[in-house]
Amino acid sequence: MSLEAAYSGIGRLDRLSYRDTSVHRLDPRAKVVATLLFVVVVVSFPKYEVLSLLPFFLFPVLIGALGDIPAGFILKKVAAVSPFAVFVGILNPLFDPLKIAIAPGVSVSAGWISFASILVKFSLTISAALLLIATTSFPGICRALRRLGVPELFVSQLLFLYRYLFVLMEEAIRVVRARDMRSFGARGTGPRVFVRIAGTLFLRTVERAERIYGAMLARGFRGEVPSIRPGRWRPSDAAFVILSGAFFAVCRVVSVPETIGRFVQGIAG
Repeated sequence: MSLEAAYSGIGRLDRLSYRDTSVHRLDPRAKVVATLLFVVVVVSFPKYEVLSLLPFFLFPVLIGALGDIPAGFILKKVAAVSPFAVFVGILNPLFDPLKIAIAPGVSVSAGWISFASILVKFSLTISAALLLIATTSFPGICRALRRLGVPELFVSQLLFLYRYLFVLMEEAIRVVRARDMRSFGARGTGPRVFVRIAGTLFLRTVERAERIYGAMLARGFRGEVPSIRPGRWRPSDAAFVILSGAFFAVCRVVSVPETIGRFVQGIAG
């Protein structure tokens, strides 16, 4: 993936957050709380659990559909970071060779099941986080965290990290584009050129960050990030949190796929 494509992807994720749908109109605090509950419940499942996690896909699917978020865009983002999950669990089949029967006459290594569980949990949590940003915006999430009692210093650091990520990528695109215009074929691609580019990128980023900070001080920044959106907690926000929490609790306590299988077996029998 090129730098331009990565920058465009992050920018599109931010632009999606300015749509006007029922999900976007929810208070950011409600979406943050629901997403945190979702992540906590998903990661609380045992390492050999896979089928019981499948009903949780209903949450990101509904949020994406109601928020008019392109499913293909979210899937591409999840696939782009999936190598991290593969790296974490790829050795499980080697270190956990215990055989577990998954069907009459069919058994697989327990390591493969735990590996599949890692991939499912990773897909669920990352898709939920991406949808939270796509329906709330990162600054909106920071404002919600501040109103939920998270320390101002921590929230400010998150906000600056997000803001300067764009600065860093814009400077990197300029430097790489200048290198490409001055290079022909394989010239300008060695480690010495890379070190020079990294040094130039660092100096230009620091200079621009200082200019941005000076502009913030000139506009009255005194350590707190002001907000022009007061935010108002409505009954629909409370209903969203309660219904989401109830759904997560039911799926955590009751194995929905097993219950459906027994119900179908009872009808067939």
